[in-house]
Amino acid sequence: MANNKQHRTSLKDLAHELGVSIATVSRALRSSPEIGKEMQERVKELAKQLNYRPNPFAQSLRKEAPKIIGVVVPNLVTHYYAAVLDGIEVEARREGYSVISANSHERFEDEAHVIDNFIGMHVEGIVACLAQTTTDYSHFEQLADMGIPLVFFGRTCMSDRFSCVTANGDEAAQIATQHLIDTGSRRIAFLGGPNHLDMVRRRKHGYLEALRESRLPIDRNLVMCDKIDYQTALHNAEQLLQRPKAPEGGSDAEGQEEALYRPDAIVAFNDIITFAAFTAIKNCGLRIPEDVALIGFTDDVHAAYVTPRMSAIEDQSYEMGVRACRLLLKHIGGDQKVYKEIVPQKLVIRDTSAKRPIT
Repeated sequence: MANNKQHRTSLKDLAHELGVSIATVSRALRSSPEIGKEMQERVKELAKQLNYRPNPFAQSLRKEAPKIIGVVVPNLVTHYYAAVLDGIEVEARREGYSVISANSHERFEDEAHVIDNFIGMHVEGIVACLAQTTTDYSHFEQLADMGIPLVFFGRTCMSDRFSCVTANGDEAAQIATQHLIDTGSRRIAFLGGPNHLDMVRRRKHGYLEALRESRLPIDRNLVMCDKIDYQTALHNAEQLLQRPKAPEGGSDAEGQEEALYRPDAIVAFNDIITFAAFTAIKNCGLRIPEDVALIGFTDDVHAAYVTPRMSAIEDQSYEMGVRACRLLLKHIGGDQKVYKEIVPQKLVIRDTSAKRPIT
């Protein structure tokens, strides 16, 4: 967070700087013929220098703008982001705020455009989850420089400057992978998203830790981190599953020569990748969980209504939205502390993960 909330340039500021009336500044910005060309140019140049942005709400309502929070998510049609948004909206409404949400479509360019629009709309603050292609954070740095509060959830960046709400994905992935090991799986694959995302790194770390603690070989051929996209994940999963079955009685020792055998279990990064893997297993004529066990990070709404019912690492996504909104409201109120909150996930065992009962 910025050390103090920077004053946003107003018509009054421009008028004071130029020694003219607010009405003159307003007319000059509208290119009114009542104002000379030279004055128009002076006003517009100063407005550009001071990053003045008109407030469309104030202009249309001619009174104080309503209290608005902006929310940007990568993919609004998924249950996870819809549930987070629901939590934000309920908490915001309770405190007298309205919410405007926008979809980045997992693209950096769209995300940056949304942030710019929110600045222009004079929102009180922003809650955001990174698009998967975002590696340039300059649009978020601009918010800090302007003193506009920002809280990340899920996928985060610049954790030294902005508060965030995340899940315990590393711990949850480790527990889920250990469950697969305890119930008979040995060649466990990880299907993830782009490696630069902190959420991907955390979940992959938990998966690897479970393998290390159980002294199972870490096979790089079983780790596939790619674009978060259903067709991409489906293709990658089918590529894994079309490999030959590993021979019986193979060594579990570290250092075993890697071979391109198919996995007997999959840990999937999110709901899109989970259901792509689920479809791929069936497309390849394999049984779940006898041939390939499966656990995914997904929601209970969909996981419980497929056949076989999905074992899942479930987010408390609604709670994540509530907490993100509460942190944002703290910052809007002047709190400059950087917070890091963790919302625990839970492993729900159903029918897709255990090759044998836990002994």
